[in-house]
Amino acid sequence: MARVTDAVPRTRLAGATWPDLPERPLLLVPLGAVEQHGHHLPLGTDTSVACAVAEAAVDDLDGVLLAPALAYGASGEHEDFPGTVSIGTEALTGLLVEYGRSACRWAGRLVLVNGHGGNLDALRTAGTQLRAEAREVAWFPCGVAGADAHAGRTETSAMLHVEPDAVRADRAVAGDPTPIAELLPRLRAEGVRAVSPTGVLGDPAGASAEEGAELLAGMAGRLAAAVRAWDVDPTGRLRG
Repeated sequence: MARVTDAVPRTRLAGATWPDLPERPLLLVPLGAVEQHGHHLPLGTDTSVACAVAEAAVDDLDGVLLAPALAYGASGEHEDFPGTVSIGTEALTGLLVEYGRSACRWAGRLVLVNGHGGNLDALRTAGTQLRAEAREVAWFPCGVAGADAHAGRTETSAMLHVEPDAVRADRAVAGDPTPIAELLPRLRAEGVRAVSPTGVLGDPAGASAEEGAELLAGMAGRLAAAVRAWDVDPTGRLRG
């Protein structure tokens, strides 16, 4: 009979003991948010997607550990909707800086796998500071070219693959389909609810688990390739 300790994957930080850890590993840390995602997707969608991408990538890399997710982010634009919990950009920046300083005492490299666009300002600031301190820290955005902005077809497909039981497909409705670049000034000034009363920016129609699996595989593959290439810009963004 296998011992309990034998059942704990050595690539998962939370289940390991310190003597189990490889020397100077690369640590992957999913970063998400707790925020509204329309009537049909759960509040933890961004964290779930970031975790799924990181989990798929870690199995394709050597000497890599998957850390527990950082589940709260900067989601101020969603705070007019119940359930959203935002710690704001300033607090998130401080958290990321201190996390990076601590983890890099024993980890050789640290990659934050980001599932929420509102975290980008904190990631850029923290990444710049940590790299200026000579710490090998980077971040990777879980993005898809041509994706709709929020709780539309892209995220709905991803969640149908990652957590199908959490998707309330019968409640899905379309929101404002305007590209995010055009909406951003108003979103920052007035919040999402002023633009879309349902909280959806895009249209979940046509979403499928099959599409979600393809999207997740693509993001995980790009993450693994980017980690191997290790081409990092001055703000810490991992190119690839």
